[in-house]
Amino acid sequence: MTVPTQVTVDEATRQTLSGLSQGDTDLLEEGLRAREQWQQSSGLDPRSYALVKVAALVALDAPPASYLWQVSNALDSGATPKEIVGVLRAIAPQVGGPKCVAAAPEIMVALGLSLPEE
Repeated sequence: MTVPTQVTVDEATRQTLSGLSQGDTDLLEEGLRAREQWQQSSGLDPRSYALVKVAALVALDAPPASYLWQVSNALDSGATPKEIVGVLRAIAPQVGGPKCVAAAPEIMVALGLSLPEE
């Protein structure tokens, strides 16, 4: 087991990390501006760009917070839940079924759905 190191953390750093851990998007403003520039330079419309990013999350076995953010971006860009499921179907042969199965509950939560009891 790793023991946390004892370091001095200044208050500004502590507040920044605390804000990020709570999803404070003001702290991510610069990244959001860059995201818009990357989307524009990709040549993809915002909807397609967002769906491709959902596919990348599945392929990378991304953490749950990533799905909350990106599924929301996809919906805001005009994608439908049905299209997000279509992404899973399209990429399953390349990334593997288990990654799609693992992503499904994260996508359900991001869509505001309840997870199955079992």
